[in-house]
Amino acid sequence: MAAILARAGATATAGSSLSRPTAGRRQRNSVVVAAVTGAGPAAPQEGELERPAWSGETPLSRLVGALIAFKPLYSLMKLASREVIIRTAEKSNIPWREMTKKVLESDVYEVFERIRDPNLVYPDYYLNPFHAYDEGNLSWLAAAEAEPATMSIAKRAIPEAPSIEEANQIVRGSWLNAIEEHHLKYSGNRQINDILDIGCSVGVSTRYLAEKFPSAKAVGLDLSPYFLAVAAQKEGKLSRQNPIRWVHANGEATGLPSDSFDLVSLAYVCHECPARAITGLVKEAFRLLRPGGTIAITDNSPKSKVLQELSPVLFTLMKSTEPFLDEYYMLDLEETMRQVGFVNVHSILTDPRHRTVTATVPY
Repeated sequence: MAAILARAGATATAGSSLSRPTAGRRQRNSVVVAAVTGAGPAAPQEGELERPAWSGETPLSRLVGALIAFKPLYSLMKLASREVIIRTAEKSNIPWREMTKKVLESDVYEVFERIRDPNLVYPDYYLNPFHAYDEGNLSWLAAAEAEPATMSIAKRAIPEAPSIEEANQIVRGSWLNAIEEHHLKYSGNRQINDILDIGCSVGVSTRYLAEKFPSAKAVGLDLSPYFLAVAAQKEGKLSRQNPIRWVHANGEATGLPSDSFDLVSLAYVCHECPARAITGLVKEAFRLLRPGGTIAITDNSPKSKVLQELSPVLFTLMKSTEPFLDEYYMLDLEETMRQVGFVNVHSILTDPRHRTVTATVPY
């Protein structure tokens, strides 16, 4: 399989005239793109393509899709992907198994009953397998492993960082700075008093937001009651001026009041969603934000040089556990935000793998 994919990858590169954007297309889709600079690693670089050659409707993407569709091979890919993720994490001194065991042996199950909305209807796409879990995000194992997996994101983004802590500081710090700078520039002096973190998972991004804006009240919202139970159980052990509130709901239809937030964040959420759901999330964020409020979406950057140059084996394993990755890469996120009504749409490459797209609700 690796040999087949390697040859296909070489062909895609050699025939990149099919994938390279024309000057006209670049102009239509132009956004403000900036690289985070300063001390630390070199500024992240964009690749030559609009999106990776292994995504969308390219021949290479179709080949990978055909391999994944073959169920016996898919099962092997899923196992291999899981092994690669855990092994890579543990090589980076992330105590994956220890952290997982600690969650599974805790009182998190009691929290689950308090936080779960038994009447919530899950959208069809959410019932798909994700990240090598047959039950997707609706399982205790996925919830228990979410935080070490999140730590791995930072280390993969900044592999030269001497520690996980420093990698997190760079990745999360660049993301938070992009949010703060955008809000200061375009909000009309609106204070950030209320924050909503949609797709908060086990609350890692929510806690970062709460620490960045300590005077604000933060809400973490997710479709997975398993993830929320882990988030709430950990938050219960912390001392915070404004404790985070956790909500079990659909990010496309939260049931929360309109015009009730100054910042809505979606961190590493959209690549797990079909295009229709991403549009729904953006529309709901627009409804929830007050005039002058900021939306911030951070996720894989289609223009990332690192992602465009992934080895065939790695991008195949990644696509085998991310069923909607092609839809995410094909969607013009910035234009979607404009069509919903957002203004001042800016896309910033905040680390070598990820972009942060920020925008404002007009007054």
